[in-house]
Amino acid sequence: MTVSLDLYQSAGVGVAALMLGLFLTRKVPFLKRHCIPAPVTGGLIISLLTLSLYALGGVECHFDGTLRDFFMIAFFTSVGFQCDLRVLRKGGRPLLMMILLVAGLIVTQNLLSVGIARGLGQDPLLGMAAGSIPMCGGHGTAGGFFPLLEEMGLAGASSITMAAATFGLVAGSLLGGPLAERLIRRKHLAEPSAAHAGKPDPGAAHPHGAERAPWGYLFTVCLVLAAMALGACVSKLLAMTGVTFPTYFGALLVAVVLRNLLGFSPLWAQSGQEGRVVSLGEICLSLFLGMAMSFLRLWELASIALPLCLILVCQVAFMALYAAFVAFPLLGRDYDGAVMVSGLCGFGLGATPNAMANMSAVCFKYRYAVNPFIVVPIVGAMFVDIINTGVVTLFLNFIR
Repeated sequence: MTVSLDLYQSAGVGVAALMLGLFLTRKVPFLKRHCIPAPVTGGLIISLLTLSLYALGGVECHFDGTLRDFFMIAFFTSVGFQCDLRVLRKGGRPLLMMILLVAGLIVTQNLLSVGIARGLGQDPLLGMAAGSIPMCGGHGTAGGFFPLLEEMGLAGASSITMAAATFGLVAGSLLGGPLAERLIRRKHLAEPSAAHAGKPDPGAAHPHGAERAPWGYLFTVCLVLAAMALGACVSKLLAMTGVTFPTYFGALLVAVVLRNLLGFSPLWAQSGQEGRVVSLGEICLSLFLGMAMSFLRLWELASIALPLCLILVCQVAFMALYAAFVAFPLLGRDYDGAVMVSGLCGFGLGATPNAMANMSAVCFKYRYAVNPFIVVPIVGAMFVDIINTGVVTLFLNFIR
């Protein structure tokens, strides 16, 4: 038996997932402590319910993904509008080193996962679905690439990438703090401190404008929609090259160009548009994740559960080794380097909020570190998705 939901009903399911996740995040300390996104929690519960309907009653639910894809592209457009290339001068050597470390991590994650998939006799696309797409990219990039992976022939790509992203989100939260704490203790980089009175709030990573005027947000929405429209044209031009790109790539490129052109005008900073773009992007991401997680067809994971688990466990082990023996020495072997290592684990396996939560936990035990809270948010917000998209696109065209 098949139950098909239309565009409005599918959107309603996504909203229900988001509301359920927000409720559970407030009530369950574990979810808040490990920065599990509310739509991931609620969407996973709904996807488990659809799995139960399929397993017990043979009922297969089909959802309309039109609005899901719209919110996904809108989110990546907002990411492009956050990419101010002039901030490179603020981070100095640690910022450059972190960008290079992220690029190396992304390349190696894909080599590792594709290599394991080939070694197990699996489709290399399975390796890509458990590589940097969900690891460094998180749920947003996983949602952006799974339609392309399915188009290339990977059955159940949405369930695979979203399951891998959820695994990475939890693993990144559990790995980063303890690893940094161990490095600090072994190298005697800092002494524990019970209080950090008067320290800046490390959670304030992104600029959120205080202005909430409707006309200000109207301009922001129009700007994002215009970038999406131009981006659709750019995507069509890119498709003519014969190179495979994700559907959001054109909009992302247009947004980056517009952001850096608008940045020359003092009105951009004074009007608070950057804060509105960030807020709009977070709303779109939450709605997109609520729908994407709810639409998972978990029964499609049964045939590749063992290879997928093996790849993901290897990804976590590699992340720990990479952070301790490559990133930490290159970042200076000091306290700031240890804190940044915890952040690297956060967005290397999950997302930027994981990175911020990891660093906050480390600094709460020891002392506040200024540079990590400048470098890591810039890399996580501006460079990870762009580098990841480029590297994944190269890999997909190479193995196609």
